[in-house]
Amino acid sequence: MEMIIFYFLIFCIGSVFGSFFTLAVYRIPLHKDITHERSFCPNCHHKLSFWDMIPILSYIFLRGKCRYCGQKIRIRYLLLEVCAGVVFLLFAVSLNIQKLQVDKWFYLIFGLLYMAGLFIIAGIDKEKHSVSKPVVLYEVIIVSMHMLYLCVLEQTNIYRYVIYLTFILICNILEIFYYKKHLKSNYLLETLSLLLIMAVFTYEIGAILTVIFMLFAIAFATLLQKLKRVMIKYKKENRNILKDFPIAFYLCIGNIIAMLVMNFYTCGWYQ
Repeated sequence: MEMIIFYFLIFCIGSVFGSFFTLAVYRIPLHKDITHERSFCPNCHHKLSFWDMIPILSYIFLRGKCRYCGQKIRIRYLLLEVCAGVVFLLFAVSLNIQKLQVDKWFYLIFGLLYMAGLFIIAGIDKEKHSVSKPVVLYEVIIVSMHMLYLCVLEQTNIYRYVIYLTFILICNILEIFYYKKHLKSNYLLETLSLLLIMAVFTYEIGAILTVIFMLFAIAFATLLQKLKRVMIKYKKENRNILKDFPIAFYLCIGNIIAMLVMNFYTCGWYQ
């Protein structure tokens, strides 16, 4: 019974984070405050009350419309809240936590904070085709804190982390030079830095699985797009598909799936 309540709370926490993700994805590219300024309707700009922002339930009770102007709310807000809740729940379940397993409790905390950054990076990349540097910095901080925990309390070898952090630093230096020369960010270097951060947190096997699951996700999404075009008899335009392809978005999806798969395997669920 205690674990059921615990998992229910994890789902609720995930849905609350999902509500925050929608706000962060909208405001961070606009360089707006994401912590102190109250949420508002993007149509009528009326500030939302507490009852308007209850994850999942508010959308259902308001029938997907703004309470003040009646404007329809995009269903993606509901889907993101549900998805975040489910992912957080699966992550907690995958660890198969027992009461006295302190290491798993710490990994649960770091893992949820880490995945929160992945959700925001994926959302911004999907909307703007850009890897948010502030959120990447947040991920570096979370990964560094996890690294210090492993090195100090669990006596993990630090040299592996130093090597990866050095490569991340090199990528960022190259990106700075590229920005000074072209006055724009290099998307591939940003994505490579993100993959290196993932390798630090989920290890090499996690990075390999991330790329594999990313390719599966891209293939699945491409198939759905083709089916949609066939159904509506859409004529494909001649354009460079890779130019605006959200690689980081699918990379984040692949990394989350890889973490869940590895957790379910290493924590004995396969038995």
